[in-house]
Amino acid sequence: MSLWKLYYHIVWATKERLPLILPNQEPELYNYIIGKSDSLNCIVHSIGGMTDHIHVVVSIPPTIAIADFMKKIKGSSSHYLNQHYSMTSKKFYWQEGYGVFSLGSKQLEQAVNYVKNQKIHHLEGTTNPHLEKVDIN
Repeated sequence: MSLWKLYYHIVWATKERLPLILPNQEPELYNYIIGKSDSLNCIVHSIGGMTDHIHVVVSIPPTIAIADFMKKIKGSSSHYLNQHYSMTSKKFYWQEGYGVFSLGSKQLEQAVNYVKNQKIHHLEGTTNPHLEKVDIN
């Protein structure tokens, strides 16, 4: 077994930044993403967001490309939401692309706290503009 300590802060948004992540869906979506990450041998340290985007602090092993991880997470989570909420809400889509930032072990705790407190940061206007302005088409 290889030793690895890789930490990433990944941000991605709903299609056209529409408020598609409904409050009743949010815990189930986050649990789904954590479960899917576990199945890929990835470690989710923190997950949080708003109705139009998600932040995840995750460790991805060097055997998986970040792009492959994101393709699997975004594709399967949108499929999951569309299957489970097809009668109660609009079709769910993620926007293309994502933002990814590598972290050192000394930055991990700060990133985890930032993600856990997403709603507070947005409410109080204390968001990090570099992390929040991920509008990739």
